Amino acid sequence: MSSVTVGPEATGAQPDWLRRYWQDGHVTVPGIFSAEQTQAAIADAMAWADAFLAELDAEKRAWYLDRAGASGDPEAAARSAVLRKLDNPHALRPLFRALAAHPPLVERVEALIGRGVSVYFSQIFFKPPHGGGPKPVHQDNFYFGPADPDGMVTAWIALEDADLENGCLHYAEGSHRRGVLPHSAPEGRPFDLQIPEKARAGQAMTPAPVPAGGVSFHHGGTWHQSADNRSKRWRRACALHYVRNGNAFATPALPYDHSLVVRITG
Repeated sequence: MSSVTVGPEATGAQPDWLRRYWQDGHVTVPGIFSAEQTQAAIADAMAWADAFLAELDAEKRAWYLDRAGASGDPEAAARSAVLRKLDNPHALRPLFRALAAHPPLVERVEALIGRGVSVYFSQIFFKPPHGGGPKPVHQDNFYFGPADPDGMVTAWIALEDADLENGCLHYAEGSHRRGVLPHSAPEGRPFDLQIPEKARAGQAMTPAPVPAGGVSFHHGGTWHQSADNRSKRWRRACALHYVRNGNAFATPALPYDHSLVVRITG
């Protein structure tokens, strides 16, 4: 990839996908990963989920579990509970560490935030059929508090097709230019930080379907959310949160384990 200007001034002769990122706060790039890579990632994620679920204590179950088939029989839903997410696969699973270092992905990340990058935090989202719940409107930069807000980008990898029916992401176009708003959490869900309803009233949210193997890149200040999964299909995805080396989660809203930061380049 040729040299590019990094930052909101990335206009003019810059590639169209890069201009759209700085204009809209997000951009989707298809075809970064092959079908073989995404299927291998799903298999590894499910094996990890089975092992994690077997050891999950009762106190954490409410935070980690989704109810597959929740729209049907409650007893069947309880029996088919599956993990909502798992944290830090980039540091804990060699296969996901390799995905984070995949050259076509890293080239795009470095075009967005500069050369020399690390993954600071990551998640696998499972969103099972008929029960994978929504994620309310939020900004990653409120959660992470990076010292340089423009020096962090989320790469949201679709491990299978993400669309309107199974709960794709929705974005507020251009919202990264407004700065970071205060967030709050519902009672009993202290980790579910979100933009309060009054602050987001009337804000249009644009769906952003991503085909399997594609990546949705979004700025840490971009408002985004996901809907619930109303389909018979899974919507598994992996979010890698990259920072430019020298940047850091300086004022995070939640505790993050800095020992799990993985330098990818530089």
